[in-house]
Amino acid sequence: MSITTLISMAVLGLSITALQETPLPPAPTSLSGNPQQIDMQLVKTGVLSSFQFASGLTRPVFVTHDGTNPDWIYVVEQRSGSTGRIKILDRASGSLISTFLSVSGLNTGSEQGLLGLAFDPDYANNGYLYINYTQNSRTYVTRYQRSSTNPQTADSGSAQVVFSINQPFANHNGGWMAFGPDGYLYIGMGDGGSGGDPDNRAQNLNDLLGKLLRIDVTSLPYSIPASNPFGDEIWSYGLRNPWRSSFDRVSGDLWIGDVGQNNWEEINFQAASSSGGNNWGWRCYEGNNAFNTSGCPNPGTMDFPIWEYSHGGSPFRCSLTGGYVYRGTSIPWLDGTYFFADYCSNQIWSLKYDGNMVSEYTDRTAELAPNNGSISRVSSFGEDYFGELYICDINGEIYKIIQN
Repeated sequence: MSITTLISMAVLGLSITALQETPLPPAPTSLSGNPQQIDMQLVKTGVLSSFQFASGLTRPVFVTHDGTNPDWIYVVEQRSGSTGRIKILDRASGSLISTFLSVSGLNTGSEQGLLGLAFDPDYANNGYLYINYTQNSRTYVTRYQRSSTNPQTADSGSAQVVFSINQPFANHNGGWMAFGPDGYLYIGMGDGGSGGDPDNRAQNLNDLLGKLLRIDVTSLPYSIPASNPFGDEIWSYGLRNPWRSSFDRVSGDLWIGDVGQNNWEEINFQAASSSGGNNWGWRCYEGNNAFNTSGCPNPGTMDFPIWEYSHGGSPFRCSLTGGYVYRGTSIPWLDGTYFFADYCSNQIWSLKYDGNMVSEYTDRTAELAPNNGSISRVSSFGEDYFGELYICDINGEIYKIIQN
């Protein structure tokens, strides 16, 4: 790194390194849009690698884009002290463009802080963004608006609380949010914490914890979509701690990574055609395995994961980090491949799912060893405007998946 770069990074207070890349053509702007045409003469298989896109961040837990600015990458920093931040990085150089938003007074537990970010589908025109954070032992979903004078910052005075709910314990706060292909805002809620869901919240349809919620934020206060299966905010239920879910930007299918209790981690899949109402099984089942079936409905009424893996092994596996389906253009043979990881073991895997069968399950850990540093404690995956995938290391780095 040059002296000029070092000085620049010191001024910004953030040490970032990156590899230049050639700009790619625009991606589909709709989650339900058609995939871009791919030259079938291109190589169909290959080997992956990764490079350190950015370093010097503070507990990064999410990477995303705003659907409007192709060259900007947004990184959510969970917290520094009690303040969480969203930073904009340059997609080509990895350098810091601005601190987009700071939120103070957050809870400081290991699973608390600034946890989620979603940009309105009409962000280009209305400038609305939504954040998910824990404060005063409550989860808040709050809307902000882009600054009218500087698009590289949010208007800190525009905050408007959309939704909030009490968190009885400091863990299992969920935190993921995204707009679905239907334009509604989906919010992943953990079961309220402790262990074993002691108050049976995930199976209780009178409680919003342990659920995937779906609301209409076209205007505030929010409204309940008429097609929600139970007539309230609940879209599906029976979740323990959905830590990172995602919509496939091409198919619209929903992938849910749900962290297990004692023995099993699971990935749930909901087809884009689903009308909701799924019971994912917790606390009755952990993955495909009975956990506490007292008072539980018939398992035939539940939807079980398309993939599970057990705790243990060497390195020790214990906590799933859900990911994304690759829909970028720079690695065409990877199209349709879902990536996920384990936070404890630092392992990264991929697989494909056709709606009936899992295939091409692959351990990518060694393959994705980066050019600089090492990937550990994978807190999230994320995608940029073009559908290329990134890996968040909570120790302060962002890595980009590339073809070797």
